[in-house]
Amino acid sequence: MLRGALRRAADNATLATGRWVLRAVHGTPAALGAPPAAIRAVASRSPNYRDGVFVNRDPASLLRLDREQQRLILGEIVGGRGATRPAAPIPLRSPGVIDGRADRLAVSWLGHSTALIEIDGYRVLTDPVWGDRCSPLDAIGPGRMHPPPSSLEALPPVDAIVVSHDHYDHLDMDTVVTLAQTQRASFFVPLGVGAHLRAWGIPRQRVVELDWNECARLARLRLVCTPARHFSGRFLGRNTTLWASWTLIGPNHRAYFAGDTGYTRSFADVGAEHGPFDVTLMPVGAYNPAWPDIHMNPEEAVQAHRDVGGRLLVPIHWGTFRLASHPWAEPIERLLVAAQTSGVEVVVPRPGERVDPTGRAEFDPWWRF
Repeated sequence: MLRGALRRAADNATLATGRWVLRAVHGTPAALGAPPAAIRAVASRSPNYRDGVFVNRDPASLLRLDREQQRLILGEIVGGRGATRPAAPIPLRSPGVIDGRADRLAVSWLGHSTALIEIDGYRVLTDPVWGDRCSPLDAIGPGRMHPPPSSLEALPPVDAIVVSHDHYDHLDMDTVVTLAQTQRASFFVPLGVGAHLRAWGIPRQRVVELDWNECARLARLRLVCTPARHFSGRFLGRNTTLWASWTLIGPNHRAYFAGDTGYTRSFADVGAEHGPFDVTLMPVGAYNPAWPDIHMNPEEAVQAHRDVGGRLLVPIHWGTFRLASHPWAEPIERLLVAAQTSGVEVVVPRPGERVDPTGRAEFDPWWRF
């Protein structure tokens, strides 16, 4: 039902935001990204690419739902049940002063999986999504529960833009195109995702594509593409591009961005090879029994944080888009209980709020309306 609606809408789609207008190409929205052939040209070099698709190291068992189960889940997400949305506007913070000090480690959470990480004089922007919906179309798909806390134009100069995978809530065409015009940073992406960026006009020299456990350097900062347990795809095709987490290693600090993932034994491997980490950004929301292996629940996020050797946990992938039927703030309440039981330090910033992992933040349950 949903696929049919998207296909019909795609026939005459025109995507437009602000100054950018990208028209449909060959009958499909430009936001769908690169054709399979362009992706295969890069993806096929990977040992994680088999029979035309990427595979998880720990198999991810996406359940084959019958039509009634699909209808129920779609109804929960689209129907807008009260508890799945906040009862009042989500409070925002304007991002604090981002001074770029060489000894600095800080995280500004900008909503969902978008964050600005300051690490040892470098600024790294993760999964930038400023769009109103995570969808290839303007009128269909999950909409924001809060506006972006900062405009794209107000961002300070960033040194690297990191993308975890090609789902719409992590890779937004209009945001990427605008960043390419307003920033000089390169895009660091998993294999195959670069084909989407090149299809959107991003210069080839500004796209760094890596397989799992491959590394790139930005002067004294190392960016390591590390495994995740997930899937990919921007329309009907699935797993033609790679998904990943990212390890940021500076001369003085280490940060781990988990992206979007189910729980995996690879966390322990990442911790052993690249940890410990001063801060981890762990996804805690959008879990459902129908997809147990591709999105962590809050208790698994705490365990993953411990596996990689994290000190401070900053939760991401919650509170911005409604992608599952659980109450909107439930991930944080469950996270706090699990963290206290395990002795894990957690800080929950408002969208836009800047966290300094070297300090101690007072507990502020701002999500409890």
